[in-house]
Amino acid sequence: MNILVRTDNHIPGREELSENVSDAVGRSLERFSGRISRLEVHLGDETNDRPNGDDKRCMIEAKLEGFQPIAVTHHAKSLDLAVRGATDKIKKSLDHHVDKHRNH
Repeated sequence: MNILVRTDNHIPGREELSENVSDAVGRSLERFSGRISRLEVHLGDETNDRPNGDDKRCMIEAKLEGFQPIAVTHHAKSLDLAVRGATDKIKKSLDHHVDKHRNH
């Protein structure tokens, strides 16, 4: 599974963060590695005065062999929480997708 991590210009420590995120997301989605050809993780700091302070964003897009990509986004107060939330969402989406196509 090829994992690509991208950050916007507002994220400090991009290289170390990218490695840590890639490792964490890769471990979390390991059971889907045979189905995912590419995984893109986009991290951002959207300081646009969100009322609840959830200005960190993680968007994960999974490209599956022979299917349309699946993408999810999660906003949180920290990048760590945003990555965890997006990872949980993409796992649920992938589980649903796999179950749906297993039954056909």
